[in-house]
Amino acid sequence: MTAPTVLVHHDQTLLARAAAARLVTRIVDVQAARGTASIVLTGGGVGTAVLAELNATGARDAIDWGRLDIWWGDERFLPSGDPERNETGARAALLDHVPVDPARVRAMPPSDGPDGPDPEAAAERYASWLRAAARPEDHGPVPSFDVLMLGVGPDAHVASLFPEMPALHDERPVVAVRGAPKPPPTRISLTLPAIRAAREVWVLAAGESKADAVRLGLSGAGPMQVPVAGARGRQRTLFLLDRAAAAKLPPGLERLASP
Repeated sequence: MTAPTVLVHHDQTLLARAAAARLVTRIVDVQAARGTASIVLTGGGVGTAVLAELNATGARDAIDWGRLDIWWGDERFLPSGDPERNETGARAALLDHVPVDPARVRAMPPSDGPDGPDPEAAAERYASWLRAAARPEDHGPVPSFDVLMLGVGPDAHVASLFPEMPALHDERPVVAVRGAPKPPPTRISLTLPAIRAAREVWVLAAGESKADAVRLGLSGAGPMQVPVAGARGRQRTLFLLDRAAAAKLPPGLERLASP
């Protein structure tokens, strides 16, 4: 796993704007080199704000949206179109406004989908899509995502991997999560092995409520107690923070600050 690089922005708005610009650059570079690119989206305030900023910038037209594969890191197991679903927020912020290929937008199944109210079956369905998309050079059951974005909770959870819950021990790429400590209690999530398959992992955090989680995630803590500590990319790991979330960075940590 790669050692994280920390980038600090003045506030959440500038963080979201900078992350959106960075995402455009990354996608365009990968598409120029390989033809297609793949990203994994996250929900939450910052994750959705990044998508809204991407939609607002003219640079979005540099992306070949028809050659972009879009996945999700986790999802609330709720009916399709529910406002609490990460997919719903992503569509409203960006995906409904750009010419994506619907077949390449792989939302996690909803609770009123083909598997009905069975999150384990829905998780296996999503894992099967990932297996089908993985290429021999990926050396595993999921694609080597070009960018995988994650939010982090005050308890240091990422995706729907909460501290000391069974999903953190699971080697499957996708799992159902029952009894999550924040509502809704039933979710679907990528696991740490699937997250670590990504070429780049970007952890997004804003606000003072995230400062302790960020500190722990960068302090060598174990991922069973601090899941964000296990979120690392194969080639690069970025912690993209605002000043409030960076307020308790470990002493001596190299920090690249922006205005």
